[in-house]
Amino acid sequence: MKGVILGLCPKAVVVDITHDLLPGDIRSGAFALAASYRYFPKGTVHVAVVDPGVGSSRLAIAVETADYLFVGPDNGVLSFALAREKIKAVRRLENKKCFLQPVSSTFHGRDVFAPVAARLCCGLAIQKLGPVHRDLVRLSWPEPSVGKAELRGTIVYVDRFGNLITNLREDLLRNLAASSMRIRAGRASAISMATHYAAVPKGRPAALIGSSGLLEIAVNGDSAARKLKLTVGDPIQVRLSRPNKTSN
Repeated sequence: MKGVILGLCPKAVVVDITHDLLPGDIRSGAFALAASYRYFPKGTVHVAVVDPGVGSSRLAIAVETADYLFVGPDNGVLSFALAREKIKAVRRLENKKCFLQPVSSTFHGRDVFAPVAARLCCGLAIQKLGPVHRDLVRLSWPEPSVGKAELRGTIVYVDRFGNLITNLREDLLRNLAASSMRIRAGRASAISMATHYAAVPKGRPAALIGSSGLLEIAVNGDSAARKLKLTVGDPIQVRLSRPNKTSN
């Protein structure tokens, strides 16, 4: 894919976001893209290829937003990022003049998405790629349950270090007193909040606000996913601890 892009648009600067996703994990690809794309310069062309349906009837698309261009399969991998963007145009990739020929039925990343991205990078108008597309496939984002003294969320992403990223935003946690919060996750029933990974002894779990602005569960020097036996979709509970009763 990089060779195709540079062959068609030598001035392009190719930057990898990640290649550490599990094969076919569309949701994790969508999360990784959404967590990263805003840190790139305006006008960047983002290519996201997590494509277990390659060669099937699934559509290929390009999306122009107010600040970026996105290219990939219409299977939801772009949807978390696009939910934060003002969409200006969506086109199906049907102009075969923009593809490598012949097009492999198993490697659209090389033969469809990479050459389209290169041509967009070099100034091709998105309208040249194909007809308007209106019904984007969108993945559902699990919304947390919010109570007066309790939050219930879920793990939405596991990074390559085994850190467990949840759907609990930092602003939701501000409504609870940080000093008295206790987090329950799998085998760990009393995880305390911390400011950084090394704030707890090695091998111990901690909860903290990660770089994505979401609550994550980590283990200092180890994989929280492995040690706590948790993965995407597993529940997380945050609640206020009841004060200890004292007697006179």
